Amino acid sequence: MRILNVMSGGKAGGAETFFVSLVIALKDAGHESRAVIRSHPERAELIKAGGVVPLELPFRKWLDFTTTAALKREIADFKPDVVMTWMSRASVMCPTGDFLRLARLGGYYPVKNFQNCDHLICNTTELIDHVVNDGWPRAQATYLPNFARIETAPAIDRATFDTPDDVPLVLALGRLHTAKALDVLIRALALETRPYLWIAGEGALKSELEDLARDLGLAERVRFLGWRNDKAALFGAADICAFPSRVEPFGNVVLDAWGYRKPLVAAASTGPAELIRDNEDALMVPVDDATALAAAIGRVMDDEGLAERLVSAGRKRFDDEFTEAACVQRYVTLFEALIQDRHAGQRRAG
Repeated sequence: MRILNVMSGGKAGGAETFFVSLVIALKDAGHESRAVIRSHPERAELIKAGGVVPLELPFRKWLDFTTTAALKREIADFKPDVVMTWMSRASVMCPTGDFLRLARLGGYYPVKNFQNCDHLICNTTELIDHVVNDGWPRAQATYLPNFARIETAPAIDRATFDTPDDVPLVLALGRLHTAKALDVLIRALALETRPYLWIAGEGALKSELEDLARDLGLAERVRFLGWRNDKAALFGAADICAFPSRVEPFGNVVLDAWGYRKPLVAAASTGPAELIRDNEDALMVPVDDATALAAAIGRVMDDEGLAERLVSAGRKRFDDEFTEAACVQRYVTLFEALIQDRHAGQRRAG
């Protein structure tokens, strides 16, 4: 099967990370996989390292006379069976043609941006409800969860970020954006005073979050790592993963914590609340509740056997439901079924 994935996202985030993983996973599964991305050198290098050479285009919002024409040329050259666009701009700019036209949604985008698509793929059941409520036919939307690509790497030396070896270490990953509620996690560390905190991510709130940590007297225990591409090494060094998001349609960090065998404490935003079985494979706390988050982190450190139990159950969930192989097979099975339906419809129309 020839599959072309197209993404207009520029910033680093969960959707962009999963895009790279899926493009490479489809190639590794034996399919002809190509990618078109908004110009982004770091993302392009990651895709190249996985064996796929991406086409980089501007995807400008205004006065872009290059992208649509280049997409048409790429499609004419590749002759894909499936074109899957990610996010609104790529979906609006991508042409239709003699191929299955899909869009993959990981957020609450207006359905009007996907009118030229045959089918929508949503990574939570709540997003299915969102698009249906916005007028999209339910029969033309499918829930497919993400997967996490678990890699092997030595744990990063804690001294790299001036962190003692003998302290509990909490790891948080995500954009420095209000939706990720890293301010709540920092406030929780003012209440639970034993752990150090590593925050891996970039974003507009970096200065504000640094000021908050300093104002709360936490500068000695909170480290801002910037955007990182070495998750395995970071998880190897950490003791607990925290995921305090206010708004989180899916939550790849949940899968990362399970796959890398770290106890997880998460806020009950939409995606994590759908994934997690509270007190079984992770601890869930209310959104925007620093006190509850601090208490849950303390429980993981203090309750004998709790961390091991959460890790064991989380890894089982991961192995049963969220491996790369299982996810890729779900995508391919859907592609095959939709292509068959499309051909049957064309025969009837002919």
